[in-house]
Amino acid sequence: MEEAIFAAGCFWGVQYYLDQIPGVTGTTVGYTGGEMEDPTYEEVCSHTTGHAEAVLLEFDTSQISFEDLCRHFFRLHDPTQFNRQGPDVGDQYRSAIFYVTDIQRETAERVRDELQSQYDQPIVTAIEKAGPFYRAEEYHQKFTEKTGRGMCHIPYASLEK
Repeated sequence: MEEAIFAAGCFWGVQYYLDQIPGVTGTTVGYTGGEMEDPTYEEVCSHTTGHAEAVLLEFDTSQISFEDLCRHFFRLHDPTQFNRQGPDVGDQYRSAIFYVTDIQRETAERVRDELQSQYDQPIVTAIEKAGPFYRAEEYHQKFTEKTGRGMCHIPYASLEK
């Protein structure tokens, strides 16, 4: 088992998408990439914490590689949008891969660079060393499964690939 952390806009839809991938054994939504310890959703939305809405996932490396997860990550959102995804605007919605190991960093950079030619604009996805990850409030966990809403900017068609 290995962990990865992805930020690609509103974490509800990102979690739902990642949960559909064979080999992903668990997901948790939360906050990372900022300075404030143990922030609340309201604090993250205030744009004063520096945190992004992110998904921490566990995956079975015998079923899926980190490289394949990176390719899913770039497919599920628009990595050329700075501090926004779809209708959601703000630094908490930024595109970022928070790497856990140096191999993850190298892989994320390679995949990003390889995919750049498929976009008309520069990819703005940050690739940063993972720091503390703070679990979001319980009502955010598996929000789409609980409510049937919350796909946000994730196009349903991207789940079929």
